[in-house]
Amino acid sequence: MNENDPRIDYAGDHSAEDVLRWAIGKFHPSIKVACSFQNLVLVHMATQIRPDVTIFAIDTGRLNEESYQCAEDLYRLLGISIEWYFPQHEQVQALEREKGLYSFRRSIANRQECCHIRKVEPLRRALQGAQAWITGVRSDQGDSRAGTSKIEVDHVHDGIIKINPIADWTWDQVQDYVRQYNLPYNRLFDVGYLSIGCAPCTRPVQAGEDSRAGRWWWEQGGHKECGLHNRNWTI
Repeated sequence: MNENDPRIDYAGDHSAEDVLRWAIGKFHPSIKVACSFQNLVLVHMATQIRPDVTIFAIDTGRLNEESYQCAEDLYRLLGISIEWYFPQHEQVQALEREKGLYSFRRSIANRQECCHIRKVEPLRRALQGAQAWITGVRSDQGDSRAGTSKIEVDHVHDGIIKINPIADWTWDQVQDYVRQYNLPYNRLFDVGYLSIGCAPCTRPVQAGEDSRAGRWWWEQGGHKECGLHNRNWTI
């Protein structure tokens, strides 16, 4: 896909709902909504537009109990069937046998290896055959996500379209939406977490820190990303 592809015909300063309605209308059924069980804003918005839109999630094998509870709350509230993806067990076995259970804390390279096995590779399988996917990435989630566009070309995943409907939202707007619709959310937010990943790699943030500071806090400098959201070319 390139910038002249006729499918790329929607950009500009539109609301999250408008972006979702356009994306689902244009790409369904070949579009998927990613859910990390931090909050359910996009899942709620998308299913109001099209109840049968595909929702998928990645179970890394090391999620917090609160993330699983949020997933269960989603099922009970909306009756949504979630398309789960898991790491390849042979890769996890080899990593832990060769390097132990906490190799990811010894170097950035080791951490990226673990993230690739537990997150990046399952995501590639999840997106096979899709023309577009929807994420909850926001520009205010630290330096590595600043300037995120609502519509991008995802070159990492064969040039499919990546939709970030709430890219220009603030954390307060997310909370307001959750309260307005009485949606489930990850209870770790109640104890100081602002970004939630795997349990061993996530902690509450400290006063004055950005929302990604609680991820891989032992690393010095660099972008706090796992590889799921490498920066793409913006439309």
